[in-house]
Amino acid sequence: MSFKYGGLRDSIVDAIRRGTEGRNVGVAFSGGLDSGLAAAVSKDYADSVVLYTCGTDTSHDVVMARDLSERIGLPWVHVKISRDNVESLIREMMAATDVRDPFTISYELQLFSVCRASGEDVILTGQGADEYFMGCAKFVGCPYADYEIFRKDSVKRLLEVSVPCERAIAAHFGKDIVYPYMDQSVVTEVGKIGPEVLRPKDMDSRKAVLREVALDLGHPVIAERKKKSSQYGSGTTDIIRALAKEKGMMYNQYIASIYDVVKGNGIRIEDSDIY
Repeated sequence: MSFKYGGLRDSIVDAIRRGTEGRNVGVAFSGGLDSGLAAAVSKDYADSVVLYTCGTDTSHDVVMARDLSERIGLPWVHVKISRDNVESLIREMMAATDVRDPFTISYELQLFSVCRASGEDVILTGQGADEYFMGCAKFVGCPYADYEIFRKDSVKRLLEVSVPCERAIAAHFGKDIVYPYMDQSVVTEVGKIGPEVLRPKDMDSRKAVLREVALDLGHPVIAERKKKSSQYGSGTTDIIRALAKEKGMMYNQYIASIYDVVKGNGIRIEDSDIY
């Protein structure tokens, strides 16, 4: 019996092949479904694959990634983030990208740290899977009208905010970044799947279609993986909030104060933007 998502499966595999074949690849690896599947498939095409996970010593992502790296048989590097280095990393990221939005920094600092640590010219990422395969909690059980709004807004932010920031990060370190789940062939195949299939009914059914693809490709261990958003799974947000509190600031005020130091221009984020 043919796999019902065969076209999608083949487009994902081909996108990974085109981005990694014959190259030395570093994977921005959270230990979850998205980056796990991309890493496992890239083994068949890349000259070498090394997994990089940014997080605190005891963070969810680090624990999950260490375990999955052993299961799929790929070398793994822990890119440590801590109270001692997070502010310097934020300053360096701001100087390289001019990004100062607190939310963007909270979830892109991990990629910045991975690119900084990686010796490979290619960085493979699972970015886009949450937006196209409905991995965000806000999609769970939402009415169709809300689903359409959430989906469009999520993709818009992905393409207009996240990707430009990530490309600036990659360029800063002289690396190519590969987005298999955002490849046009993959997006086209996802577009053939109805919202009644993609919309998750509960937290466990998020990205159900991508999980089926992982199963069909022979990766049941990857298909069952669950993870947190990078800013929480890595422990980054907790560290930044704690440092801000010590200085008597809200999260966004602390980020703005760092930006002031980097740019020396007195720019402040309005209090209305406080998270």
